[in-house]
Amino acid sequence: MNTIMGKMDEKTLKRVYAYKIAGLYPMYIQKAEKKGRTKEEVDQITCWLTGYDQAGLEKQLQSENDLETFFAEAPAINPNCNLITGVVCGVRVEDIEEPTMQKLRYLDKLIDELAKGKAMEKILRQ
Repeated sequence: MNTIMGKMDEKTLKRVYAYKIAGLYPMYIQKAEKKGRTKEEVDQITCWLTGYDQAGLEKQLQSENDLETFFAEAPAINPNCNLITGVVCGVRVEDIEEPTMQKLRYLDKLIDELAKGKAMEKILRQ
């Protein structure tokens, strides 16, 4: 299974999916803020990709859901997510076969683009 760093076994996938979105989210914000971007932009990107509105995102963060649940409960993954391309952790996001891992890496890629100063219109594939 082509995922983060080449092949990933089921045990490792389960461990990654067990991470709490509430634990990962502050790291996204920190990464963005270090580069002069904002929490609001991180929220906009997260909501664009997953279909959560702000209240839904806050509910997910407060519920301490794991990543697998966070993406499984996402109201509507953005249909333009297939326009997200590039490399995260040495793997092309468009080549990741496992759907949940691909969604996670899409989010990682979007946050990377934000931190690199890319315009929101381009990040959101508008």
